[in-house]
Amino acid sequence: MQGKWLHRYAVLTAASALVLITAGGLVTSNEAGLAVPDWPLSFGQLMPPMEGGVVYEHTHRLIGATVGLLTVVLTIWLWRSSAPRWVKRLGWAALAAVIVQGLLGGATVLLKLPPAVSVSHACLAQLFFSSLVVIARATSDEWQSEPEIVEDAGSPPLKVLAWVVPPAIVIQLLLGAAYRHKALGIIPHIVGALVVGGVIFMAGISVLSVHGRHPALARAARRLLWLTGLQIVLGIVAYLSRIIWEEAVRPHPVMVTFTVAHVAVGALVMASGFLLAAEVQRSVRRVAEEAGLDRLRAAG
Repeated sequence: MQGKWLHRYAVLTAASALVLITAGGLVTSNEAGLAVPDWPLSFGQLMPPMEGGVVYEHTHRLIGATVGLLTVVLTIWLWRSSAPRWVKRLGWAALAAVIVQGLLGGATVLLKLPPAVSVSHACLAQLFFSSLVVIARATSDEWQSEPEIVEDAGSPPLKVLAWVVPPAIVIQLLLGAAYRHKALGIIPHIVGALVVGGVIFMAGISVLSVHGRHPALARAARRLLWLTGLQIVLGIVAYLSRIIWEEAVRPHPVMVTFTVAHVAVGALVMASGFLLAAEVQRSVRRVAEEAGLDRLRAAG
């Protein structure tokens, strides 16, 4: 029973982190990053008047503080649980990430939105979210049961394909954040989308073509492919809306909506990439690996 509640709490913490990312997207898209000029207080207060851009910026801070507290509890709970050592370490990494994330958020305000700090803040937020999603998956009953092992004799190895996906998505996220914070133009992000989309398509189709009947692997691959397709559509619409309302005095609600949706779904794509890699790592064995294990068993 304790394991079920730990899993549910991990899901809650991951969901709250996605809300935090969405709130951060609203801050940037509404150009409210400097609506509150001080940190950690807001105009020297814990609760300033919620007017104009302060609504977005201070709400983002409040959600960030809540997520930080949830992560502290999750880390301690994992540490005291019977979770595998790597899950406990991931919990500590998530806690370190949310602390650094808060400091980067403060530095972004105090230093007046320097692109390097703002981009780091955006990227770390999504890595933090991905770590929580993996923790939530690793604490589920399904994950803790004995996995269905399948063999892989393909070339390149499925594990290699799967583990190429997360760093590729991270690089694409970096290019997207650099564009949003005006450190780079749109072209690197577009080129990156083509490359990363190809990598994801290759990995996802490889999993489905060989192990389409494996429940966990097929589910992870389909999720990643569907979210990637949605992300591409949102990216195109968000960019077109930005062009259409480029001369608007204030950010247009349509542009804000699609841009924030693009940010949120991007976080889901990254988390799904890590989940696919984790599922492949857990359930797939190379034929050579199996032969080596059989020899070790025979020798023992």
